[in-house]
Amino acid sequence: MRKSVPVLLISAMCTLGQTPEVKKALDYLRGHHEEHLAKQVQIAEIPAPTFHEAERARFMEAEFRRVGLARVEIDEQGNVLGWRPGRIEKTLAIAAHLDISFAPGVNTKVRKEGGRWHAPGIADDSRGLAAMLAIVEAMNHAGLKTSRTLLFVANVGEEGLGDLAGIRYLFQKSRHRSRIDSFISIDGTNPATVTNGGTGVKRYRVSVKGPGGHSYGNFGRPSASHAIGRIVARLADFEVPARPKTTFNVGRIGGGTAVNAIAEESWLEVDLRSEDPSELERLEVKFLEAIRLGVEAENQKHAASGAALTSEHKLVSNRPAGQTPEASPLVQAAMRASRATGHEPVQRFGSTDSNLPISLGIPAVTLGGGGRSDNAHSLKEWFEPEGAWKGPQTVLLTILGFDGLLDRPIGPDGR
Repeated sequence: MRKSVPVLLISAMCTLGQTPEVKKALDYLRGHHEEHLAKQVQIAEIPAPTFHEAERARFMEAEFRRVGLARVEIDEQGNVLGWRPGRIEKTLAIAAHLDISFAPGVNTKVRKEGGRWHAPGIADDSRGLAAMLAIVEAMNHAGLKTSRTLLFVANVGEEGLGDLAGIRYLFQKSRHRSRIDSFISIDGTNPATVTNGGTGVKRYRVSVKGPGGHSYGNFGRPSASHAIGRIVARLADFEVPARPKTTFNVGRIGGGTAVNAIAEESWLEVDLRSEDPSELERLEVKFLEAIRLGVEAENQKHAASGAALTSEHKLVSNRPAGQTPEASPLVQAAMRASRATGHEPVQRFGSTDSNLPISLGIPAVTLGGGGRSDNAHSLKEWFEPEGAWKGPQTVLLTILGFDGLLDRPIGPDGR
């Protein structure tokens, strides 16, 4: 059971948003909701599959300049960076990812049906990108200044085999990495969700190869496809704990050349997850054993043929697990902000860009961009914009609360 939020913090919530400048910024986000929704739709209609984010990156680069961010650039990894200077160089990074979880060629045209908008990526993460722009606009409109410098990032490579490439680069190779001491990702929609735990993820691509042959004339030889089936069957029968939540999924299978040919090569891609690094390691070991046993069983079944299969596996994605503690000032600021916008916050685990900084010991949370959504990573993804302004309001209050701006009087010059 999580500890309750200290009484003093609950009391302090009553003052959130009560200064004229902060109230002006919050009112701006609500008053310009329709404009921000239109921007979200505009972003969503720019195709941006993982590894193909360049067009959307150029759009966000122009948007960062439009909202007045300084030193706007696209870095060597493809991330778009824009700065809002504070009084000190210590930096809080606020990010939303550019890529969508779909293959090139997907139709990203947004359609409206009733109170919902439909399109691949309309929420994940077009909403986060639009919310980020809205926050900068609101801060400028209200004349809000911060102690920390704020770095806004539209990053590549969050989805699938992108393996957090954009944020890995930001924290491990970027020339700015030493300045960034905290991180907020805007992903998902629910402002009540504070994702302060990073679910560990390991993804493998497994390939099986053999001699192949004619399905009738060479019947009796081992089949790469049949071996893949044996591997999947073993995986499907795994028992995993509900707590800590641990999961597995075979997301893609392929191979073979024709319906009347014994498959010379077949492959699968698998996603293994757990909130607990130890459970993830146990699951990984069992899966690797399933590969060996599945291929071995197919070879033994057809040993008389004199032919044999071989297998290879490659780790193609490794998202580290970890958690930003509940007592962290960043988590507390997010909890306070969520309550201030009318929600009962819930801390949770998830697989987001925050996994990377958390694994490095850097405080990080992922917060919702507002509205409601479902069917992410599917062609049936939808977004409901009712009350969606509460998302950027919550993120803004988190930024200000973490920066300490809400704990002191705020003058016209932000001091």
